[in-house]
Amino acid sequence: MGVPIVWLADAACRDVSIAGGKGASLATMAAAGLPVPPAFVVVAAELEDAVDAAKLRELAAAGRHDAAQKLVAAVEVPRGPLAEAYKQLGGRVAVRSSAVAEDSDAASYAGQQETYLDIEGTDTVIDRVRACWQSFFSERALFYRRHKGQLDDLAMSVVVQRMVDADKAGVMFTVDPVQRRRDRMMIEVVSGLGESLVSGEETPDHYIVDRAGIVKREVARNKLLSPEELADLTNLGALLEDHFGAPQDVEWAIADGAVHLLQSRPVTTL
Repeated sequence: MGVPIVWLADAACRDVSIAGGKGASLATMAAAGLPVPPAFVVVAAELEDAVDAAKLRELAAAGRHDAAQKLVAAVEVPRGPLAEAYKQLGGRVAVRSSAVAEDSDAASYAGQQETYLDIEGTDTVIDRVRACWQSFFSERALFYRRHKGQLDDLAMSVVVQRMVDADKAGVMFTVDPVQRRRDRMMIEVVSGLGESLVSGEETPDHYIVDRAGIVKREVARNKLLSPEELADLTNLGALLEDHFGAPQDVEWAIADGAVHLLQSRPVTTL
């Protein structure tokens, strides 16, 4: 068994096969000097090393999601390394699934696996890491993976990231995905954490802006973003698109006036 945990600052964390799509994206952004909250990653091989892999693949192939999740529920998470890493990170964290196969140019796994916010304490973090592994074998996730021909895949990383006490948060597409215009970006924002937006529970303020952050169209009840914040976001969006070489779907949060990048993945709907 190799090293069970890598930090965003580790070069290995930029390897999708080690840190999954989300972890590798965060590490790549951090290495570029972009504003990413600190985090460590439970590496992708850890689940397969800790479980009866042949049995788990058999259950996944048979579509027996309940039995697969029960098998994963008994897995031992690497407590010592995780506890030490969490001690260094400290306080409240987000525990986020990061599948190796996720968020390629051909497929997006967004929403297929679980994310847990405002988690505190070593035991709870360990429980949520295991729960992220279990979510890789939910009925919905197995259905999607069967469609993509990836049921043999057991490579699931988990990101443990310091929580951002967001005043406002949202998503940004570095293209207008509706009009398919690459000269414009789409930004949506809600008050507080962005999960209510991602889950569809709250109607966001909606902006279409050019690449200088100038508003071209808006549906904004709360006027949550200032012109300066829109300009900051679009500047970061342009940097991300240039860095990754493709239009990006970005999750972000603003706390105390500063933008924090929480995820960037390719836009797959163009």
